[in-house]
Amino acid sequence: MKKILWPVLLCFAAAVCRADEPYHFIKEIPIGGDGGWDYLAVDSKAEKLYVSHATKVVVIDLDKDQVVGEITNTLGVHGIAIAPKLNRVFVSDGKEAKVSIVDSQTLQTISKVDTGANPDCILFESKQNEVYAFNGRSQSATVIDAKSGTVVATIPLGGKPEFAQAEPKAGRIFDNLEDKNEVAVIDAESHQVVTNWPIAPGKSASGMAIDRKNHRLFLGCDNHLMAMLDSESGKVLATVPIGEGVDANVFDPKTKFAFASCGDGTTTIAREDGDTLTVVQTLKTERSARTMALDPVTHKIYLAAAKFETPEPGQRRGKIIPGTFKILVYGMDEPKE
Repeated sequence: MKKILWPVLLCFAAAVCRADEPYHFIKEIPIGGDGGWDYLAVDSKAEKLYVSHATKVVVIDLDKDQVVGEITNTLGVHGIAIAPKLNRVFVSDGKEAKVSIVDSQTLQTISKVDTGANPDCILFESKQNEVYAFNGRSQSATVIDAKSGTVVATIPLGGKPEFAQAEPKAGRIFDNLEDKNEVAVIDAESHQVVTNWPIAPGKSASGMAIDRKNHRLFLGCDNHLMAMLDSESGKVLATVPIGEGVDANVFDPKTKFAFASCGDGTTTIAREDGDTLTVVQTLKTERSARTMALDPVTHKIYLAAAKFETPEPGQRRGKIIPGTFKILVYGMDEPKE
């Protein structure tokens, strides 16, 4: 009877497994403190990660993987938009109904701009040099001139806005209307909604990512689907199954991976190939890790998470345990020379 080389077989199996599942856990970055969180945003050039946290934005140095500063006085913070050439960061302060305009070098607030009720998602549109704050309770978008800090338009949306993306070359802004099962398409010059696209079979989309080169939108839908849309026609091209409690999507243009992070402790990774979308990995993360950001240079993804107390009867979830807030870092192996 021939000897079976178990160590060799095990090594081979591990290699195959790693090839089939490209992403793996790298480390945790502790933040601590109290309170909840929402969006994360990466500035690849500056190697900074901005993390919303209760009444402030925590700034992490991605070279050192440690907290290096804070943007304070952002009551009910939701989103962060970065305008690198202007050295500005824009933060949506949900409980104040304002957007904070911040100097990215000093992290000091330059001014605050009034918006509609509960500004949530926020993005910077580079062609027009404008910032869009999407107001959840007002069902509108406040458009701000990024240089002057003045409001240039208020756009009624006719539904509850969630994540949004810009396609500057096409002059369009796309926004999920969560309660309408639609994507609102905004003309960036006229500041008007020009059409609405149904997302069936997707429902109640929250997260949105974009492939600008190939004109694709990726929507994280509440009915356990990630939908891929043609961003020129609005046609739903493909869907893949995802976990429970999706809240964010990102897309890596180099790997053509689309990600959907879910509060159940999974992140679905799917590869775009023309009109098809194929799941390549269901990454195990941690419960509550529902929001995410991608560094397209290193291909790492960053997810915010915390520990929760056991919920009381009738509660959806328990209180956040103080001091447990952190960032989870996942990435791929470095290619061998």
